[in-house]
Amino acid sequence: MTEPPAESRLEQRIAELERENRELHALQDAGLDLQTELDLDLVLQKVVDQATELLEAKHGALSVIDSAGAIEEFVTSGIDADHRRLIGPPPKGAGLLAVPLIAGDVLNLADLTRDPRSSGFPANHPPMRSLLAVPVICSSPHRGNLYLADKRGSDRFSQDDQRTLQRFARLAAAAIDTAHLHQRSESLAIAEERLRISREIHDGVAQVLAYVNTKAQAARELLARGRGKKAIEQLDELAAAARGVYTEVREGILALRIQPSPDRSLEQTLREYADHWQQRGSTRVELEIDGDLRLTPSVQLQLVRIVQEALANVRKHAQAQAVEVRVARVDSELRVSIVDDGRGFDPARTAGRGERRFGLSVMRERAEGIGGSLTLESTPGKGTRIDVAVPTSSLESPRTGGSKDANPDSR
Repeated sequence: MTEPPAESRLEQRIAELERENRELHALQDAGLDLQTELDLDLVLQKVVDQATELLEAKHGALSVIDSAGAIEEFVTSGIDADHRRLIGPPPKGAGLLAVPLIAGDVLNLADLTRDPRSSGFPANHPPMRSLLAVPVICSSPHRGNLYLADKRGSDRFSQDDQRTLQRFARLAAAAIDTAHLHQRSESLAIAEERLRISREIHDGVAQVLAYVNTKAQAARELLARGRGKKAIEQLDELAAAARGVYTEVREGILALRIQPSPDRSLEQTLREYADHWQQRGSTRVELEIDGDLRLTPSVQLQLVRIVQEALANVRKHAQAQAVEVRVARVDSELRVSIVDDGRGFDPARTAGRGERRFGLSVMRERAEGIGGSLTLESTPGKGTRIDVAVPTSSLESPRTGGSKDANPDSR
């Protein structure tokens, strides 16, 4: 057999190198998204779009199911949203799609309609012939498949196409595993925070109950001695302690109920908390929050807790008529300030007293835990100001929110 001329071989090699270059760029783009995105929909959509375009397919799709077999994600490329709605729910991995999804095998067919395992298409589904499907093998308790249909300019996908799609599948698996780990870490963080707050409530209540017991015994002893006036003083102090622990428990329950979440911004969380907090007393709350903030979950959680603890202090100690909470980006810092017009205090005199729950030391630890700092200014009769500053390098969060504008593929 005559070998093709050198010029033809060179052109072929140049075409191969160009293809490899496009593949590397596509994988790099999707890989960068994997590093900066926490929204799984967006990453998977990018993977499907890049693979569909690079391998010159008309349609592409990726499905993810959990350990129970329920569909968690389904994203596609090549069919608009209106057409997708006409087709109905996504495929469940029966027929041909069970091969990569369940068995973990690769499919590369010139005409999927002639395969005996094909279960056909639902109503309104576009006709499809060539099919390339590869498994998405995850470390987490998920599995999935990535598949393309209808190779443009050819009757089937090549072996090079198959190897390329398998590389995209590995990238998708990494995205799914990363999202799973992120969800677990968020769940653990929330559980730890709930445990921490419940422990603080318990410790605070235990201390007050011990105090109440002491006062009750003192009042009983004074009554036995006929010192009624002194006994009443002890009972008044006992009643004040009981009111204090009631307020503390109520604040703790409110803090547990209103927490940051991935689908709620810092502003939404603080406004909900402030509304509930204000309804339980006579102190007015004014909020001024920069709405264009993207925060990591840990930073958002700690900032919410600092504001909650500061407001709890206002409730217990300040006797304030109004308190202002401001959150804004200033230069290279995120700054949070909580300012009340209450009675204030002398910080030097209270240092070292060992505040219980919601103390200044707790707020300072939270601020330092996210790479920030906390300062306090207070003067008797002139109110209190708390300022938190966090470098922007500590608080940027990958973009969130996304669209599942996915489009179905062959069953």
